[in-house]
Amino acid sequence: MDLHRFLDQAGGVLALVSLTATVVWGLVAADRLALGPRGRLLAQAVHRALAVGALGFLLVHVGVKVAEAHASTTGALIPFASGVGGRAGLIGLGSLAGYLLVLAAATGALRSVFAGRGRAAARRWRVLHASAYGAWCAGLLHGLHAGREAAGWVTGCYVGCLVGVAMALAVRRFGVGVVRLLVRRRSVGAHAAGRVPQSRPFSVSQGLRPRTPAPQAPEALELPALEDIARRSA
Repeated sequence: MDLHRFLDQAGGVLALVSLTATVVWGLVAADRLALGPRGRLLAQAVHRALAVGALGFLLVHVGVKVAEAHASTTGALIPFASGVGGRAGLIGLGSLAGYLLVLAAATGALRSVFAGRGRAAARRWRVLHASAYGAWCAGLLHGLHAGREAAGWVTGCYVGCLVGVAMALAVRRFGVGVVRLLVRRRSVGAHAAGRVPQSRPFSVSQGLRPRTPAPQAPEALELPALEDIARRSA
């Protein structure tokens, strides 16, 4: 099999696999509990490198399909320009996925523009960058139904992409709560075993922050001195 034929058959699959890995590593990079600062920087670097790869495979996929006359230039560049039903609609879905991927990549590259401008700007950035999820869903549907009947290894790649993103989302959604619960149980167990100093106990309800003991009343501090004076006078 020559390179041109391979890219014709597998260019879209490689773009989807790269996009899936980008989404998964993006979720990993957003974790602040399991990863330290260096780990997060490494995960972000992998996330960005995979995004560049996904964009490259996307350009190759579109270029090969247009060159082979499997899709018109208008249909490839303008979503749903050739129609909304049947194969034309699926090609439009793939075109839409490409634009959403470009939007997610652009917002990722311009993250510093939104940084330091308040919560509203950060919220807008998250909404725009979340277009990667839409790109992944649209690309998955496009790949499953737009082209020729998928080979076994291609179907396996699609299933792996689906499972990978589902597991990453599940860990992101429920893993934080599990880690917090384990940390709280460990802290409570250490306190019960006497390994935590009694003068600075930990409060689970206050997020494991040290709680300063209440100051002693002035009357209690002065009581021994009054008793000594009474004994001397007696």
